[in-house]
Amino acid sequence: MSIAVAARPQKSAARGSRNVQLAIEKAGVLIEALEWIRKFRDRITVIKLGGSVMEDAATLRQLLLDIVFMETVGMRPVVVHGGGAAISQAMEQAGLKAQFIQGRRYTDTETLDIVERVLAYETNEAIVQEIEQLGGRAMALNFRSTNVLFGEPLRITGEDGEPIDLGFVGQVTRVDRATIDNLCYAGQVPVIPSMCIDDEGQKYNVNADTAATAVAVALGAEKLVYLSDVSGVLRDKHDPQSLIHSLPADEAVRLMRAGAIDSGMIPKVEACLDTLEKGVRKVHIIDGRVRHSLLLEVYTNKGIGTEIVGTAADTGHEAPTAQAARNVNLRQPEGS
Repeated sequence: MSIAVAARPQKSAARGSRNVQLAIEKAGVLIEALEWIRKFRDRITVIKLGGSVMEDAATLRQLLLDIVFMETVGMRPVVVHGGGAAISQAMEQAGLKAQFIQGRRYTDTETLDIVERVLAYETNEAIVQEIEQLGGRAMALNFRSTNVLFGEPLRITGEDGEPIDLGFVGQVTRVDRATIDNLCYAGQVPVIPSMCIDDEGQKYNVNADTAATAVAVALGAEKLVYLSDVSGVLRDKHDPQSLIHSLPADEAVRLMRAGAIDSGMIPKVEACLDTLEKGVRKVHIIDGRVRHSLLLEVYTNKGIGTEIVGTAADTGHEAPTAQAARNVNLRQPEGS
């Protein structure tokens, strides 16, 4: 008696082939990430959270998931955050009008109380809780747990050279590095609100970008990442496809002088250059609204935003070749 053997449908075979190909591609992504994971093991990266990325719960959750991944594979992420939108909303509910002077929120006693409650406690502790719900470990470093930022009043002058009263706005002069280091090496993510306190116990509201810079410099961080609502620096501000993935400081200065970097991006780039001068190796500007933007920036060869580095040698670019000409922004692991 003969037994007929049914042929496997070609459609099923094709589907199986596609699944295998997808699995191979996923393995390729993991292998690409492996080199960066090994390189950045035990290295500190300071991540500044703020702006629009904190206004959307789903976006913030994805970013915090990326941070949990970074810590899980051996990197040492440190979070410094602002909370401007939440503070403004709380002020409005209290019948207070927000006033900004040279980009800084004027902070009187009533405003300071709101900043402390919303920023240092509600927002700070909510971020920690979210990280822990995602399977990570984190510590809120605020005034009722352990404060790590110390400072003094910020002094600025107007165009007439006269001092401007900002109220209780401060600048960081000292960072408790030991506490942050100990948490990092215990496998916890330090979460730091952008406020500081002086030797007399007076608290101050601090710009989150400058607070993140102070923390990165004090820790000798490998990287400082600014999560923004822009993709990075464009060689041609009218062409989204002209994103520069790796930008030496001197080239950044040239692009500003040439007008390629427009007015809205200039303060961000200047802050990056200032951070590099203070010893941080690389500063990144990435669009935090892109799903898993942190992982794409840190653990892939090309990245998703712009990294600004001290010199061209730090980019890891090879000498110009036909391949290099086609991939002028491709970052190599040796230079990160």
